[in-house]
Amino acid sequence: MKTRTEIVLAGVGGQGLILIGKIIGEAAALYEGKNAVQTQSYGVASRGGFSKSELVISDEEIAYPEVMEPDLVLALSQQSYDMYRNKIGKNCLLIFDSDTVDSGECSGKAMGYPMTSAAVELHSLKNLNMIALGILSGLTTSRDIFITGFPSYDSIRKSLEQNSPSQYRHQNLEAFEHGFKLP
Repeated sequence: MKTRTEIVLAGVGGQGLILIGKIIGEAAALYEGKNAVQTQSYGVASRGGFSKSELVISDEEIAYPEVMEPDLVLALSQQSYDMYRNKIGKNCLLIFDSDTVDSGECSGKAMGYPMTSAAVELHSLKNLNMIALGILSGLTTSRDIFITGFPSYDSIRKSLEQNSPSQYRHQNLEAFEHGFKLP
C-alpha cells in the first residue's frame, strides 16, 4: 500500500497557492497525525509570475521533501496546466480552472471546474483558492475518486479556520463550502 501522497498546487503568484498548501499540510499533520512537508517556489515577480506549492504527506518518515511523482495536481493557470499535463502519470488527477485554462490532451486524468465563475458568483476573485481547496476536498473524499493520504473534510475545515484571519474566516469558509459542492 502506498504511504506517500504527493500534491502539486501550481498557478501564478497572488492566487493563494502557498496558503492552501499550508492548510492541507497542517490538516494532515495536526489533525490526522501524519507527516507532512510543504515546499514552495515562485518567480522573481511574486504576483503574476509562476508559483507552486508542493506537499508530501506520509504515514512514515519523509526522507525526500519534494514531489517526484504527483498523485494530484491543481493548475490555476494555462502555464501550469501546460507544464504538468504531459508530465504526470496515468493515475495522477489534474484539476484545473475550466474558465481560464484551455485543456488539451493529458497523460493523467484531467478534470476542469469553473472556479473563476464560482468566485465571481461569490463576489470575490480572492476566494478562488478557497473554492479550489473545496473542490479538492470534495473530489478526494468522494467514492469515485480517493487520494490516499489527502486529509478529510473535517481536518481541512479545522485547518482553514485556524489559518484564516478572523475578518476573512466566514468568507473563506463560504468559498470552501461552495467549492466542496461543485464536484
